[in-house]
Order: sequence, then structure tokens, then C-alpha cells
Amino acid sequence: MMHHFVIWILFKKVKALLGGNVRMMLSGGAPLSPQTHRFMNVCFCCPVGQGYGLTESCGAGTVTEVTDYTTGRVGAPLICCEIKLKDWQEGGYTIHDKPNPRGEIVIGGQNISMGYFKNEEKTAEDYSVDENGQRWFCTGDIGEFHPDGCLQIIDRKKDLVKLQAGEYVSLGKVEAALKNCPLIDNICAFAKSDQSYVISFVVPNQKRLTLLAQQKGVEGTWVDICNNPAMEAEILKEIREAANAMKLERFEIPIKVCLSPEPWTPETGLVTDAFKLKRKELKNHYLKDIERMYGGK
Repeated sequence: MMHHFVIWILFKKVKALLGGNVRMMLSGGAPLSPQTHRFMNVCFCCPVGQGYGLTESCGAGTVTEVTDYTTGRVGAPLICCEIKLKDWQEGGYTIHDKPNPRGEIVIGGQNISMGYFKNEEKTAEDYSVDENGQRWFCTGDIGEFHPDGCLQIIDRKKDLVKLQAGEYVSLGKVEAALKNCPLIDNICAFAKSDQSYVISFVVPNQKRLTLLAQQKGVEGTWVDICNNPAMEAEILKEIREAANAMKLERFEIPIKVCLSPEPWTPETGLVTDAFKLKRKELKNHYLKDIERMYGGK
């Protein structure tokens, strides 16, 4: 009882910012980090849940229960759909994994759309109909089912790259671990299967990096600061520290970086309207930098 009273005293002003009567909050569109999720649970004095779904599933497929205070999970399937996992041998995920089954998330039910408009090839690739007439959609996301029936999103097929030595790197995992660095506003990890290491493109925090440049005696415009090797070295130093704190594997840590003086916005075409990375567009935009960081001329 005393515990709840102390929390109410400490965070009642934060709660008041939302009107003071919020009973539950839901997050969707992108996963919350466990740290952010727990922070919001405490500060807003109410359960903060997560949902998971796609346009192809006409919205949510799972939602956490109001009494579920765990982090990093997206809840159990809604009554409108069914969810199953499918082995993805190439990525090393199977329904026989221990302690919990893992695999590509497949959603079925009446909420599944009929396909992609005027794109029969893509529709045939991602959609299927079983012997009972139920439509299924292969999401491309990798999930893990917990014993209580709740789903956790752990990876994405398109984000997985196999390095030259055979190690698999989840680019999304690397980005999630590093994007909270104070010097970084946004980051895109990149790797090639014929190379042995990961590189990254970074949109630095202009205020913090400019202040650091002044402390290091680096002068010039914002573009000059971003192109300065000393500033790249400072960003890499912070990346290594954050990666070690998040317990990334050695081969997952980017060892070279390209700093972008321009932020990534939907107008630039490098991110979606929901500010998710467009990897293909980012790759094309930074082709020369990729060649440079991988030893090309």
C-alpha cells in the first residue's frame, strides 16, 4: 500500500499532464523498448499495453491485457483471428525451439485482406488459403509464443543479414539497441553478405554533437562537423559503449559510420510516414559511402 502511495505522490504531476483520468494506454506502429515501456508504466500510473497488426490484417491482431504489466510483448491474439508460427530454417527459428516456439508469424481469419491491388505475384507470395477456406497472411515478422499465449516480436526476415563468416545479424536489433544514444537521433545499420562487419548511417543530434565539436576544437558548419573524422570517431565510441551495455555480440557492432547532416523525413523518401526506415532507399542514397566504408574507391 505504501508503495502505491509513494508512486502516486511522485508521479501525480506527470499523470495530470494527460488529464489525470487515463486508465490505460496502448502503443502500436512500432515496438517499445522494455526500458521505455517500464518507464511509461511507472510515470503515467496506469497500464501501458502494446498491440501488433498490419494493414494486411486490417489492424490489430494482438493486444495486451489491461492486467499485463510485462514488457517487450504484444499480447494474445484477438478473437477475430488466429496466429501460428512457421519454421524459418534459414534464420534458425523453428517451432521446436526451447524454451519457447519461434518462427515467422502467420495471421489467418476473416480480417485478412484479399491481397495487394493489381499485384498478383506479391499476393501469391504472401497470401494462402487452406483446405477450410481460411485466408492466411505471412507477415515476414519473427515471433515467439510464451506459455501464457502472449506473442513477442523478436526479429524480421528482411532485417536479417548473413555475414561472410556465417553469423546472422539482425539489423533491427542493432538499431533498437543504439538509437537511444544521446548523440544519435536516428540510425540505420547495414551489412553485406560478402563482408565480415556491419556499418551504419547516423543522423546525429545537432545540439549535442555541435557542443562536443566545440569541446574537441572542431570548427566549421554543421556539414563540416558531420564530415569530420574526429566526430565520426566520437559517434563510434558512443556506439561501442551502448552496444556493450546492451550486450550485443562483437560481430553485431558497427565498426564504421557515416554521419548525415540532413534528418530523415518522409519528404526525403528515406523513411515512411510512420518514420520507419526504407532500407532500399537508404542503401541507394548512401551507395558511395557504402563503397567507401567497405574499402572501395
